[in-house]
Amino acid sequence: MNYQETTNWLFNQLPMYHLQGASAYKKDLTNVQLLVNHLENPQKKLQCIHVAGTNGKGSTSHMLASILQESGYKVGLYTSPHLIDFRERIKINGIEIPEDFVCNFINKNKVFFEANDMSFFEMTVGLAFDYFAKENVDIAIIEVGMGGRLDATNIITPMISVITNIALDHTQFLGNTVEAIAFEKAGIIKPKIPVVIGEYTSETKPVFLAKAKENDSEIYFASDLITADYPSDLIGDYQIHNKKTVIETVTIVNAQQQFEVSEAQIKNGLLNVVKNTGLLGRWQQLGESPKIICDTAHNKNGLEIVMKQIKKQKFDALHIVLGVVNDKDLAEILPLFPKEAIYYFCKPNIPRGLDARILKEKAADFGLIGEVYNSVSESYTKSLQNAAKSDMIYIGGSTFVVAEIL
Repeated sequence: MNYQETTNWLFNQLPMYHLQGASAYKKDLTNVQLLVNHLENPQKKLQCIHVAGTNGKGSTSHMLASILQESGYKVGLYTSPHLIDFRERIKINGIEIPEDFVCNFINKNKVFFEANDMSFFEMTVGLAFDYFAKENVDIAIIEVGMGGRLDATNIITPMISVITNIALDHTQFLGNTVEAIAFEKAGIIKPKIPVVIGEYTSETKPVFLAKAKENDSEIYFASDLITADYPSDLIGDYQIHNKKTVIETVTIVNAQQQFEVSEAQIKNGLLNVVKNTGLLGRWQQLGESPKIICDTAHNKNGLEIVMKQIKKQKFDALHIVLGVVNDKDLAEILPLFPKEAIYYFCKPNIPRGLDARILKEKAADFGLIGEVYNSVSESYTKSLQNAAKSDMIYIGGSTFVVAEIL
């Protein structure tokens, strides 16, 4: 199979959470353990930082990778989902995994995958570990896909674990309280391995403390620390918390004396995240007149911060291109959006995309008024036609909406 055929097989043959939802979620690590044994345990050859959290884990992972790259290390970076090309998920020093490596890995192991009903995510995790091990990376930043305790990435023993924050998301899998979700995320805490908590609440802190005590793990709460607010090319307001988490993580990495990172390298790493890693879709500006911003925030916690940032902008009229997936709690997120905006409702082009007509009806209940369009691109084109140079266009609601624009 060539690259296109290989990725088509990956996407279509096996369940994949971001397309299908619940049917793709597996509730144990048996399969992925079987897989890494088959691959001769490449994860055991890696030094890793493991990153979980409801929001901010992608930005945090990319910031860490950028800083370590600036420090001269060969850095593997595994994240999900991708926005444009599958290979965005697996990079070394910002360079995507070669198409040939993806094809060879799938072709070589396809019979095993099919015989053992491997999920898309399990195969992708195995691919990342195999690639990083064969390329002898100095360190790998491994982002959790969803949750933590039962996530396919949770077979690694990292040098440090990181949990950015906890909010209600994926409740059909992880639980419908922040305590339950914190318990799932805390599942990445390993015996005697330090853990950094980015943000906590009175409900989540006891969960983290209990898990750290159970594992005899040093625990650090980054939000309690007073650190310099280094500038970054990631300019979303929510990055303030992520930067604190990253700086505390790097401080602990330095203390372990396996890697050495200077303050200058921290500064340069934070200033060059996009250039060093290729990160997309985090308060990303696509145009100036009108100002065009896209952002992948898609749950209450993330959208609250983004909507506050929109209010700080200067514009005459606000145009919002909005699409969501069909398992989104609309009663939770729609009240966050401004009533005075002009809305362009659309359906992301995936099976889980919510019909734009349903979105329009639900939005009207919250005073959000606009028209339905046949696609994300048509919505965006119409917003460009309608917006004056002094206006602002915001594109969001779902990672998949942003992906179609980019």
